[in-house]
Amino acid sequence: MEHVRALRDAGPCRFHLLVPVEHPMGAWSDGQVSAAAKRSLQEGLDAFHEERIIADGEIGDANPVYAAGVVIRREGEDAFDSIILSTLPAGPSRWLHLDVPSRMRKEFPKIDVVHLVAESASARA
Repeated sequence: MEHVRALRDAGPCRFHLLVPVEHPMGAWSDGQVSAAAKRSLQEGLDAFHEERIIADGEIGDANPVYAAGVVIRREGEDAFDSIILSTLPAGPSRWLHLDVPSRMRKEFPKIDVVHLVAESASARA
């Protein structure tokens, strides 16, 4: 949130939170993963709104690069100044294992990708 607060304090901005669904180990249903993603999205929006940060959001595909591409194609590249990609630290992060930060930069070369590593395991990635 420090980075987002700094952007807010620097001038007018808005954020669009994208929460990819997560397919956990074991048995799960589409309804369960969708409900979990909706809860994560709402928690994120609540945290942004508590900080007086303008934000909306949506749930996306389990593949974060594909999910971001859907939003960027729909809204247009010019709609975004940057992508803020938040991951867990190297050990527990599946996204780092899958090289998501580099894949995002390669897929969206005209958009700055800011990779932030969460300090807490409560973050998703």
